[in-house]
Amino acid sequence: MNQPSLRALIDASEGVVKADRVIRGAQLVNVCTGEIYPADVAITGDRIAATGDVSAYEGPETEIVDATGKYLTPGLIDGHLHLECSKLSVTMFADAAVRHGTTSVISGLDQFLVVAGLDGVREALREADASPMKIFWGAPFKTPYTLPETTVGFSFGPDEHAETQEWADCFGVWETVAEFVLNRDEKVLRALELAHRNRLPIFGCAPMAAKTTINALSAAGVRLDHESYTAEEALEKLRAGMSLLIRESSVAHFMNENVRTVTEFGAQSRRVGFCTDDMHVADILREGHLDKLVRMAIAAGVRPVEAIQMATLNCAEMYRIDHLVGSITPGRYADVLIVDSPESFQVERVFARGRLVAEGGRTVEAPRAPERSAALSPAFRVAPVTEDSIGVAAEGDEARVLVVEMDRTVPFVRKGVEMTLPVVDGRVRADLAQDALYVTVSERYGKNGGGTVTAMINGFGLRSGAIASSAAPDDNNIVCVGADRADMALAVNHLAEHGGGQVVVDGGEIREFLPLPVAGIVADLVPEEMAAAEDRLEAAARALGCELPSAFGYLIFLEITAIPEYAVTDLGVVNYHTQDVVDILNPAAN
Repeated sequence: MNQPSLRALIDASEGVVKADRVIRGAQLVNVCTGEIYPADVAITGDRIAATGDVSAYEGPETEIVDATGKYLTPGLIDGHLHLECSKLSVTMFADAAVRHGTTSVISGLDQFLVVAGLDGVREALREADASPMKIFWGAPFKTPYTLPETTVGFSFGPDEHAETQEWADCFGVWETVAEFVLNRDEKVLRALELAHRNRLPIFGCAPMAAKTTINALSAAGVRLDHESYTAEEALEKLRAGMSLLIRESSVAHFMNENVRTVTEFGAQSRRVGFCTDDMHVADILREGHLDKLVRMAIAAGVRPVEAIQMATLNCAEMYRIDHLVGSITPGRYADVLIVDSPESFQVERVFARGRLVAEGGRTVEAPRAPERSAALSPAFRVAPVTEDSIGVAAEGDEARVLVVEMDRTVPFVRKGVEMTLPVVDGRVRADLAQDALYVTVSERYGKNGGGTVTAMINGFGLRSGAIASSAAPDDNNIVCVGADRADMALAVNHLAEHGGGQVVVDGGEIREFLPLPVAGIVADLVPEEMAAAEDRLEAAARALGCELPSAFGYLIFLEITAIPEYAVTDLGVVNYHTQDVVDILNPAAN
């Protein structure tokens, strides 16, 4: 991020240099004091120069913005976002988010990292600098996140931390998964020790954490957490000294549960913020982004000013970036929203870095993606998949198999269920009557020969065909679920040959295909085009029989070993509790 000189900031805020624009006539929501009062705002360059009576800051060239009868709030901050999961590039995601007042996000850009390395991260950060949305980058605590380690394009450890924690663009350590702290992982502890030495905050990830786990994380210096499944868990984290991010994503809906820490349990709201984590662009376009979370909090009983604080200053303070964003105060970035009222919180105009970037729910300029380098266009090195290469080897006519089972009551959670499945020609076969389907992961980087592993899964409900995605955190290998092995082979091979994407196959035909040519995980599609493509993919998956809330939303997270209780990776099925690859033909041992 470009930083003006201290002299320039002082000159602007003393009025030595006249303002480029002044927003007049509105009520200022001062998140620092919790007040609402009449105040004009002077903007010089990309920063706030002054608030209140700013007539002395006006010059003959100053643009006057009339906001009479409206309210001014800071730009909103998403406290934890995997923006790559939107399948939009940085430019295109910014176009969707800023319409709704989100002007800053905190992200590890971890999916770019595991595919394209540090060059990919630098390229994404440069892209953000040219967009109306700022990215505050946290260096991922390590990659891959998986236990045991899966195959990725780029591994990130203490040596990389020693380099990147010195970057001006590094604002902390991202997504510190609890298991690595509890296991005293030597590389992770070294990264955290570096962060302590460099006075960088540590961001946590501890879903369904026991009190002893929360104590250990707090002792390790984890400053905040975004993964609480109950209000009681969230309260324990606050009591242990952490800050809390309430997550409301496209699939994981925790606002109404976790906001109870404030509305029912009486916890002070000033250490509570918001995040979306993973969002489908169709949901953003239909319902909003952080502005939606503000409205939800207000509807749940949070005072409007407090809800706005939670989406702005609170988040900035917990990440130690409040000297740059989070309030409409001198020297901060001129990220200003003009809203109808604090109570209804409808965003009418958005200023980012001092410029009008959105009005009436649309950006004022069409987004233009930059040219892509070779770093973000890596080749897929997947060995060709055949129908015969899919399956679990077994003897006899049937086998007792540990099947990964989708938990329909808790988002993303996978359990294990034992099933007796047929064995034909030495391979375990799918059984549609039991909803026992094939699931494969194909290693895309060619480091282990680009091979494919097979397991069995329950809960997707496909009666035929296959669905597959190369966008699949935490490693972005190709994950595929199917009822038919030939369709699965076609799906995987199609993605590998076309540089990545998401696909629905049935009866030997491509029913829907969304190309994701940027690192095989995102695309330079405008948000409306991506939303339409998502809707077509989900409709095609439903036509095959899938009844999950989001077929691809659940598919892409199957490889994450930090989610209980089982994950499927290029190593095989992993037990969340033991962090080992399990023998699915020996269920009693797991």
